[in-house]
Amino acid sequence: MLQRSRISSFKARCAYALVLALPCSPALSVDLSTAAKEALIHDAAFLAARKKAEADATRFGQGLGLLLPAASLTASRTRTDFDVASNPNASIPGSALSYSGRVANTYVVALTQPIFRLERLAVFNQERERSRAGEANFAQARIDALLRVTQAYFDVLVAQDSVSSVDAELKAIREQLESAKRNFEVGTATITDQQEAQARFDLATAKQIAATNDLEVKRHALTLLIGQPLPQRLSGLRAEIKLQSPEPADAGKWIEQSQSFNLRVQAAQSAAEIARYEVTRIISADNLPTIDLVAQKRRVDPLTLSTNVYPRADTDVVSLELTVPLFNGGIALSKAKEAIALRDKATFDLESERRNAEQSARTAFLGVMAGLSQVRAFEAAEKSSKLALESNLLGYEVGVRINIDVLNAQQQLFTTQRDLSKARYDTLINSLKLKAAAGTLADRDIDEINGLLAK
Repeated sequence: MLQRSRISSFKARCAYALVLALPCSPALSVDLSTAAKEALIHDAAFLAARKKAEADATRFGQGLGLLLPAASLTASRTRTDFDVASNPNASIPGSALSYSGRVANTYVVALTQPIFRLERLAVFNQERERSRAGEANFAQARIDALLRVTQAYFDVLVAQDSVSSVDAELKAIREQLESAKRNFEVGTATITDQQEAQARFDLATAKQIAATNDLEVKRHALTLLIGQPLPQRLSGLRAEIKLQSPEPADAGKWIEQSQSFNLRVQAAQSAAEIARYEVTRIISADNLPTIDLVAQKRRVDPLTLSTNVYPRADTDVVSLELTVPLFNGGIALSKAKEAIALRDKATFDLESERRNAEQSARTAFLGVMAGLSQVRAFEAAEKSSKLALESNLLGYEVGVRINIDVLNAQQQLFTTQRDLSKARYDTLINSLKLKAAAGTLADRDIDEINGLLAK
């Protein structure tokens, strides 16, 4: 009867330790969706990308301005002093001269409309592509911010689970150590059992210190992203959740989509177009003529200094101006070679981004599929480990198992639980990375994962 009571006591203590190892789920003010929204307000890297996007958005207007008319107003005041010979036929310098002079204000209004300037058209196309690249880069920066805050949030959850698991392990080992001491005192166990339990207890204490320190580091990293302090504990995943496979469950379709809709690929496409237009700009500016329509109105208001009267002069001129480049010392050829080389480089950069997008999509897809398999395997291993621990506890009480067997079973259970927790978070992160590689990651995906958290 006493033996059955002691076995029940050990099983109760073990069950309490297992409960401590499970994630707590108090109602908290900060969840994943909240953290993502706060990160978009406080994340310095994302805010810098936003300002860069605002600057890039002005590039289209700058390029368009090169094709529109340009108006200017010029005002000047001139004074002219000159000598007039009193005898035009005098051959002796310094003969009798009369002084005459005038001051005049000149106003010129000019309007210039480019008619044929291929280099300006190329610059307009370049600025348009720079604006598009800015939009793609900003969208990618937003995706990066969402991934960054989600990873930081999950890092905190993993660290929390590790601390909970180590605390539960430490409590279970303490119970086992006390049991070994009691059994040694009554002569039912050897000093070896007590020493083994003490060694495991000391090791678990060291693990607890490391896990607590890691949790503080991860919490601080998340705090920097969201710009506000965290509650004592973040809400983790619910105990019973079923992770979904990616839709579609075909790696080829994800890869195909990533090569077209990946935002880094789109930015690289714009960069390649910019480099191509740069070749056109260089060749046009240094080799082709330009034609401008110029309308000019000139007005001269004289202020006489002598008795001579100079009437006001108004002049209206409309002209077509043709400029033909002839020779600039061979710079044009050198610039053209440079532009062609940079164009080829941009083409290879685009191909590199396509390959990176393909690899990212493939890696993330395989990570999700492997993660789902790992989660199922760890869930089965957790059930087996619990049964194994209960069997070893019972065997230790009846004398068919030694203390080291119980300690090993405990460690296996807690390790399995930590691995299961991390596998779930890694699978969710890979699912987000898969959508990011395809250029489709949005706030709703974060909200869906947030729905899996305990409330």
